[in-house]
Amino acid sequence: MIPRYSRPDMVAIWSPETKFRIWYEIEAHACDAQAELGVIPKENAEAVWKAKDVEFDVARIDEIEAVTKHDVIAFLTHLAEIIGNDEARFVHQGMTSSDVLDTTFNVQLVRAADLLLADMDKLLEALKRRALEHKDTVRIGRSHGIHAEPTTMGLTFARFYAEMDRNRTRLATARDEIATGAISGAVGTFANIDPAVEEHVCAKLGLKPEPISTQVIPRDRHAAFFAALGVVGSSIENVATEIRHMQRTEVLEAEEFFSAGQKGSSAMPHKRNPVLTENLTGLARLVRMAVVPAMENVALWHERDISHSSVERNIGPDTTITLDFALARLTQVIDKLVIYPDNMLANMNKFKGLVMSQRVLLALTQAGVSREDSYRLVQRNAMKVWEKGADFKTELLGDDEVTAALSIEEIEEKFDLGYHTKHVDTIFKRVFG
Repeated sequence: MIPRYSRPDMVAIWSPETKFRIWYEIEAHACDAQAELGVIPKENAEAVWKAKDVEFDVARIDEIEAVTKHDVIAFLTHLAEIIGNDEARFVHQGMTSSDVLDTTFNVQLVRAADLLLADMDKLLEALKRRALEHKDTVRIGRSHGIHAEPTTMGLTFARFYAEMDRNRTRLATARDEIATGAISGAVGTFANIDPAVEEHVCAKLGLKPEPISTQVIPRDRHAAFFAALGVVGSSIENVATEIRHMQRTEVLEAEEFFSAGQKGSSAMPHKRNPVLTENLTGLARLVRMAVVPAMENVALWHERDISHSSVERNIGPDTTITLDFALARLTQVIDKLVIYPDNMLANMNKFKGLVMSQRVLLALTQAGVSREDSYRLVQRNAMKVWEKGADFKTELLGDDEVTAALSIEEIEEKFDLGYHTKHVDTIFKRVFG
């Protein structure tokens, strides 16, 4: 991923230096386990740890790989250059390349998930704070983009909080599912390496042994992981889309913070555009882009092929780096989002009481009018508001059929705004406890 959409902690997880360090730890821990089993001399296992403080030479490994055309062999050759050929004689004993590659990939995904979970915690904190701040800030709810009935800005934030909280659970589950390792040798039979080696290495790396691997760790785990990231990306877009709508000039119920010195357009100095949430909408597409390839990686030939490898070398870093950046950016947007309560009220009252139509409809049915007639009476008065800019309550009060069923006081009462917010506390308790 390009530096513009990257943060250093996540980038570091996917650096060659980090990758080779994990490769080294796998090999060194495996040697320790082999020595404990009496398969290799203990002094050889101890000698491997001479490289524990060494910074592996990425350029040198690349140079060797240019000849060997094999990345793991290139690394093992470089390791032997560091600790000595004789001391390195038993490194990789009974193992296959996928033992190193797959286990490392899962370590990196687990570390990436931990950063993403921390990102989500910060986002949830911001959403909760803004929800509580605007619990009673009334705005119009919309269906199909059209005014529906009153809601509150706090409920909007609370809805996004609940969605992201579900996403956090999904991500934690995906992290747990991906946290496996395999040191099972060629085709996964442990023919040349004891299962105790796998158990030892996994314990040292914070993983669980894969119950059954072929020569690779099953890719349904990875498919589930990237699918979870894709859902998080979609939820980011959900929040971003709402903010983009609210910032439209003719709506302007909220807008992204516009900092001192910021410019909105190279041509039009008046512009204040929702550039951050538009950016988030695009980044969400990149995150979701990984889902189908990850699904397609599940089907591999027999005990191993590498059709998944090139895919994962791209989607592993690109997707986690992008999502890390997107979560941090969305948190910043939520933290600084400027809310305009007066505009919310003005928008809601634009059609002069029209949003109370359902209350009148229900009141008429409760007064003994058939539902069909009730709907007809309310709609014919509502259409005058749409088409002529009339006042809904005034039209109802002037309709003999309506006033025959409802008193003036009963009609007036149906325009009480507090009616629509009476259960906000109940919803908040469900969401926040």
